[in-house]
Amino acid sequence: MSRTVLVVGGGGREHALVRALARCPERPRILCAGGNAGIARDAELIPLDLADVRGVAALAPALGVDLVVVGPEAPLVAGMVDAVRAAGVRAFGPSAAAARLEGSKAFAKEVMAAAGVPTARAVTVTDLDAGLAAVDELGLPVAVKADGLAAGKGVVVARTREEARDALAACLVDGAFGDAGRVVVVEEGMTGPEVSLLAITDGSAVARFPAARDYKPIGEGNTGPNTGGMGSVSPVPDIPDDLADELVDRVHRPVIAEMARRGTPVSGVLYAGLMMTPDGPRVLEFNTRFGDPETQALLPRLQDDLLGLLTACADGGLPDRPVRVHDGAAVTVVLASHGYPGSPRTGDVILGLEEAAATGAEIYHCGTAPGPDGTIVTAGGRVLAVSARGADVAEARARAYEAAGMITFEGRQMRGDIAAGMEARA
Repeated sequence: MSRTVLVVGGGGREHALVRALARCPERPRILCAGGNAGIARDAELIPLDLADVRGVAALAPALGVDLVVVGPEAPLVAGMVDAVRAAGVRAFGPSAAAARLEGSKAFAKEVMAAAGVPTARAVTVTDLDAGLAAVDELGLPVAVKADGLAAGKGVVVARTREEARDALAACLVDGAFGDAGRVVVVEEGMTGPEVSLLAITDGSAVARFPAARDYKPIGEGNTGPNTGGMGSVSPVPDIPDDLADELVDRVHRPVIAEMARRGTPVSGVLYAGLMMTPDGPRVLEFNTRFGDPETQALLPRLQDDLLGLLTACADGGLPDRPVRVHDGAAVTVVLASHGYPGSPRTGDVILGLEEAAATGAEIYHCGTAPGPDGTIVTAGGRVLAVSARGADVAEARARAYEAAGMITFEGRQMRGDIAAGMEARA
């Protein structure tokens, strides 16, 4: 009898996890707490509030769940994995104590300093005057970061003192990010290409994925406000596997060892957002869950059995080696709603989904809902993530944009430069 897996979350990352689990040889029964109109076609939806940590922990054993996979960061930081394990059910993800690596940027800086991991100089502040003094100390440009979770929108790279002041005031005076912005990390500005390096760990072993790159600003040429991510690509030509292994040795393993030394071992995903500066790699941030939209470009290439990897991570005994992936590349293009990232509009009818899927691309639903008369409508800022594989970046990119171009809805936003310029270097 196949096992039952409960995926928690309702975005594109969770849809990618559901699809990858469905491809596993065991063919597990897949449930999803949260979900959306696309996930509903691939899993049994369980109507639960994702903030209901106790509800998920109580429901998992009642449904005979063998493994809970928590996708979003908020329930991880709130202790969902701890609660599920206390209920006697296996869970993939970090404890609340380990999830602080993502839940508090100031804590992550402290751990990196203790572990000797390269990162930018930074000052942690709680009031506007201290923030401005930190700006003057570090010099321009600076990154102003809300300490807590802000759905990918709590970071401003300020190039003038006025911009820095506005960003500090938004957090510390106006309360734009609530409790997440009561503490702010002011970080020296850095230059260089960014890379996302995700690895699964059971607290000692590390199984890394190939490098990926995401595109955060809403506009082409990396212009406009930051979003949760407008697209991604894997592999990254300038981060070959041998360099990725070196980065894991310099970044992931020391942090994993430091967290174990503190008695709060990391289990689940350790995702390092890195900037490859002229002075070497520097960590921008840590996440303790699969990235979104990086997951949508990584999992289509996965050759390993995802259920086996997640189970080995939860139980201990994860193989200490890179995950096995198919050759070639994958590119993901995100389609966002009108008004995103400020005030996204919902309820617009989505057309062309079946035609796009017929090309062979993966159409992951991020923010969708059932509409009238069997339609599917927009229900969030990022609506869909269209992923395609190819023999190289150029082919994957062409296929992803071909499929994405078939999907329409009123006010659709789509960057046209995801993975641009990588084709010749792949």
